[in-house]
Amino acid sequence: MDELLSKENLELREQTREIAERYVRPIAAELDRNAEYPWPVVRALQEAGLMGVWIPKEYGGRGAGILNLCIVVEELSKACGGVGVTYAVNALGSFPIIVGGTDEQKKKYLPELASGRKLIAFGLSEKSAGSDAGSLRTRATKDGNSYLINGEKKWNTNGGAADIYTVFTTVNPERGSRGITGILVEKGTPGFVIGKKEDLMGIRCVPVHELHFEDCRVPTENVLGGKEGHGFKHAMMTLDLARPGVAAQAVGLAQGALDLAIDYTTKREQFGQTIASFQAIQFMLADMATQIEAARQLVYQAARACDLGAKNVSKFAAMAKVFATDTAMSVTTNCVQLFGGYGYCRDYPIEKYMRDAKITQIYEGTNQVQRLVIGRALIKESASSREGKETKE
Repeated sequence: MDELLSKENLELREQTREIAERYVRPIAAELDRNAEYPWPVVRALQEAGLMGVWIPKEYGGRGAGILNLCIVVEELSKACGGVGVTYAVNALGSFPIIVGGTDEQKKKYLPELASGRKLIAFGLSEKSAGSDAGSLRTRATKDGNSYLINGEKKWNTNGGAADIYTVFTTVNPERGSRGITGILVEKGTPGFVIGKKEDLMGIRCVPVHELHFEDCRVPTENVLGGKEGHGFKHAMMTLDLARPGVAAQAVGLAQGALDLAIDYTTKREQFGQTIASFQAIQFMLADMATQIEAARQLVYQAARACDLGAKNVSKFAAMAKVFATDTAMSVTTNCVQLFGGYGYCRDYPIEKYMRDAKITQIYEGTNQVQRLVIGRALIKESASSREGKETKE
């Protein structure tokens, strides 16, 4: 549906598609096998000026917004879901600065991120604080003109590659979510240690690490927005903007898997004809293509809502995330089925798509949590509608 996209959308898609086919697809299996960070791809994206499409122009980015971010992530993920998230996680880490940072913080960090000279990560989850982000325990204690951070973070995507970390701490555990405060921490800060690297099932080219803080001293000017207690709001706003990107990764994975399945089924012969000629196979392909296109349009609409600053963006972002990622898991599993025994072998790339797809249902808010977000939004909208009718009456 190219007619629904702008000239800028189409140009970015074509530019990214060329990079994906030239730099990503040839090394995707090797990156997965060796769990290597895709530095050649990052350099290609840097040279193409694509590392900061979502960052405002006044800070060195392209100011292209969430929709264009989604388009880039989708194209990269068609070739490799791991590469797709290595790109998208830089948006996740930088969104807190964009939505909540001071002018000084934006000027200091965003140009470096927009150029790709530095990478960033997002530190919210902990061992005991996953979906319940408000219960995090990493503590930041004011000490003169600085804060001392103590604690640890879990599931830090891009953890070993990043130069800057958006770390969410509590300055007052008794205040719950109102005590949460974001702090920008740079790699190499004394007391900050990159910990255990996780051995992942999928997206294996992305380094996911624990982060450890022991009397890590950070200047007060690194407090996100310059004020305590706004971190939970910044984190939730960030996730609203980032979830369409995860959904786009899922769409890319699903489309990439379907493309491989169509190619395979139109060549594989059984009973004297290609298996694609069987109605059962055609129905599977048709259902998958329909699901993918429905997911894509929902993702694009959620991204447009983010770009327009829509009030109900949380609901739409959650809808896009849950629908697209469930679609990716279903489609990639069915595509493995279409490859038969070969689909279960690493000689063929299709099994990687299924492994990469699974995490999209989990990170940046599990799909169970997304359904809670959607359900609560619906109930709130219904209550508001009833109140409006009663007022008129």
